[in-house]
Amino acid sequence: MATSTGLTKELPDDYKPWPALWAMVIGFFMILLDNTIVSVATPAIAHDLHADVNNVIWVTSAYLLSYAVPLLVTGRLGDRFGPKNVYLIGLTIFTLASLWCGLTGSIEMLIVARVVQGVGAALMTPQTMAVITRTFAPANRGSAMALWGATAGVATLVGPILGGVLVDAAGWEWIFFINVPVGIIGFVLAWRLVPDLPTHSHTFDWIGVALSGAGMFMLVFGIQEGEKYDWGTITGIISVPALIIVGLLVIAAFLWWQSRIKAEPLVPLGLFRDRNFSLGNGGIAMVSLAITSMSLPFFFYAQGVRGWSPTHSALLMAPMAIVLMILSPFVGKLVDRVHPRNITLVGFGTAAIAMFWLSRLIAPDTPVWQLILPMALFGVSNACLWAPLGATATRNLPMASAGAGAGVYNTTRQVGAVLGSAAIAAIIQARLTSNGLPSSFAGFQGGGKSMPAQVQGPFSDSMSQSLLLPVFAFIVGFVLVLFFQKPSHAGHGGAPAPVPVMAE
Repeated sequence: MATSTGLTKELPDDYKPWPALWAMVIGFFMILLDNTIVSVATPAIAHDLHADVNNVIWVTSAYLLSYAVPLLVTGRLGDRFGPKNVYLIGLTIFTLASLWCGLTGSIEMLIVARVVQGVGAALMTPQTMAVITRTFAPANRGSAMALWGATAGVATLVGPILGGVLVDAAGWEWIFFINVPVGIIGFVLAWRLVPDLPTHSHTFDWIGVALSGAGMFMLVFGIQEGEKYDWGTITGIISVPALIIVGLLVIAAFLWWQSRIKAEPLVPLGLFRDRNFSLGNGGIAMVSLAITSMSLPFFFYAQGVRGWSPTHSALLMAPMAIVLMILSPFVGKLVDRVHPRNITLVGFGTAAIAMFWLSRLIAPDTPVWQLILPMALFGVSNACLWAPLGATATRNLPMASAGAGAGVYNTTRQVGAVLGSAAIAAIIQARLTSNGLPSSFAGFQGGGKSMPAQVQGPFSDSMSQSLLLPVFAFIVGFVLVLFFQKPSHAGHGGAPAPVPVMAE
């Protein structure tokens, strides 16, 4: 294949990349679904497993944390052993862990199973993006990334709807059992359709893995558990502020180590010399933080205050999914033709407006039709964020760094999600206390029953105030993408501009 296309020469001349991408999208959709499908089931899980707000949020945070940290090395594993092989191993782990999740009978064991599930997801995710980068010509990457972006966006929004139906029809366990047949189908299709791409010799920075994992765990644990310990002492010698500070210092040590390591770093810091890669990473972190943090207070409100069933509460997200699916193909075509700043500014701007609008409507007696309007606007936002951010951030990645770049981008996305989960847990607990309710409040009745009338007002106020976190995140994203540059080769099919990279 001609090198001017920017594709690896080892691919056959008649190779068609779309079937392979569609095969991997099945698994990608499934793991992203698990980012949000649990949100709508959280009240049911809390009720059945007798867990309070903080403990049940760990079901989400544990998954996101174990998903985020390994991404720094799993992208490189795909480069070294082949994206197809690593993807299939991850899919197997994820599918078996999903079965384990559904069979658990305690909140503690469910959290452990979710950790294993997150590791499987971490093995899979970068491989999808790396296959796009390594098999699609730069001029066509926008359309491929549109599919990737639409998959991420639709999974994020459809997850709660599907979760609601499953919880009502069969129980919360089935949000995990459903992954088993899907995982088997995805495995067979990927085995047959995904090519065996050439591998690159890589070393692995296990010191970096340890530093990043320890730093992220201390940071997330400190943020999420802070309110539980009144931001004071956890044990006789460790306090919450000290844990967060140490976590930040360990992360700083990780970044220092990445700049000094003689062999290959987990994070090739040279990639960030490309402005769009840096800003795209910041933007996707804000999107993930905001979406993760908005779903929990919304479903606590819908099921706890309004007494809606999981299905009925999740259907309020249907306008988002419908608008997103309608607009995504049109946005995908624009990605290769117009300045990425224009599209993403629309996305972040409308998202901030939609979230602020929704936060003002969270009250015990708000008419349903009023809640639908900001949700529909939020669908416009998502259509203008996922694909444009992904395509803009990765367009200039050199082929040999495809796995590492995809790993960094997806790590950034997941770090945003896990920080969003931890931060919203802390904010919810703080607002509950401020509004006269215990921070460990677990007033979910289950079976479509609302909580007692005397606590509905304070609880609604707490959830409304918590929704200001995603508003702030979207505003930060809006500021970041103001500085996007238009890729010089966009829409022209030229080879990607070189990105300065540290030694590969």
